[in-house]
Amino acid sequence: MSETIIRAGDDLMTLINVFTVAPERQQELVVLLAEATEKVMTRMPGFISANIHRSDDGRYVVNYAQWRSRADFAAMRENPDAHEHMSRASAIAAFEPIICEVAAVRHI
Repeated sequence: MSETIIRAGDDLMTLINVFTVAPERQQELVVLLAEATEKVMTRMPGFISANIHRSDDGRYVVNYAQWRSRADFAAMRENPDAHEHMSRASAIAAFEPIICEVAAVRHI
């Protein structure tokens, strides 16, 4: 089983997706994203991990995800099953996916 390891220099694609949602729908979005991860993303080639975070104020949900490559991520976006979940998410939240590279990590 793969798990999230945040390390600079790894040859992975990191996605940070920030969702803005009405506080009363935050938990609904969390459940939807967790369900999409379990039922769809984990079965896609190149998927490594997804970590769903919710803000204390209820207005945001953040998905920190890792994919083996940009090509794997692009293929997922074209998958009809993934598209269906993302359409459902976009109906209840605005979101901005940001593709990143881990630049630095510091642990104590």
